[in-house]
Amino acid sequence: MSLEKARPWTRREFLWATVKWSAGVGLATAAYGGFSERTHVVVRRVDVPLERLPDAFDGFTIAQLSDLHYHPLFSANVIRKAVELVEGLAPDLVALTGDFVTVPELRNYDRAAAEKAVPCAELLAPLKPKLGTFAVLGNHDTHTDPGLVTEALSGRGIRVLRNEAAPVERDGARIWLAGVGDVLTGFARLDATLEPLPPSESVVLLAHEPDFADVSARRGVDLQLSGHSHGGQVSLPLLGPVVLPELARKYPRGLRKVGRTALYTNVGLGTIIVPIRVLAPPEVTLLRLRVSRAGS
Repeated sequence: MSLEKARPWTRREFLWATVKWSAGVGLATAAYGGFSERTHVVVRRVDVPLERLPDAFDGFTIAQLSDLHYHPLFSANVIRKAVELVEGLAPDLVALTGDFVTVPELRNYDRAAAEKAVPCAELLAPLKPKLGTFAVLGNHDTHTDPGLVTEALSGRGIRVLRNEAAPVERDGARIWLAGVGDVLTGFARLDATLEPLPPSESVVLLAHEPDFADVSARRGVDLQLSGHSHGGQVSLPLLGPVVLPELARKYPRGLRKVGRTALYTNVGLGTIIVPIRVLAPPEVTLLRLRVSRAGS
């Protein structure tokens, strides 16, 4: 029995095989991102040292959720899982950093889209941390109907900070939780928000867009919590995020130091355009504040 010598591939055959292989990998990746990673909520625990933090707040915990983008099919269960995880973590405070709804493509100020804030807020209602749940609005919320989104959240016990600050007290000490209006849409008023606060006291700022840290760092904010980036939603090995939105390109994820300001960018829970996440799973962040002495 003789064996026939294998015929080498022609250029056309090689190219066609490459296309089919690439398409197969792409479909497999999309399936993984769409049906597995998109629904697998991870908990990230992060210690954040702050020089001006009062000793009484050492170990204080903040659970952060962001970019929920409520959709009955694609994000409702993810939000529900995230809330259950936060309840199990028992944080001192919960911070929600915007985009509870999704603005339709090519349309602004869409009341029907804003009404999705109602079922979203209902899913968030079980959150009952010791010192409250606070939120700021994102660009999608502001581009639909910010008043309606605010009303939905406030009606479920969530305080929406719109260019204002609230004192947070613990064992006789105090820090400030501040929140600004959405930066991209031009509603952030940081100077007005910080002006009434004692300059020596520590400030945690909620601001939807992370690159705003370049501004807040110049105003002495101790910690900024943001979202907006989705971590790119699809991130490639070695290359990083495929697409990042405006004002989330410098600081797209994780803990960073911007001057003397600590910044944490949460990659969010929901999705937009396509319900896919690759190497950017939905995230619950538990931030633990720690006292850091200057020079230590």
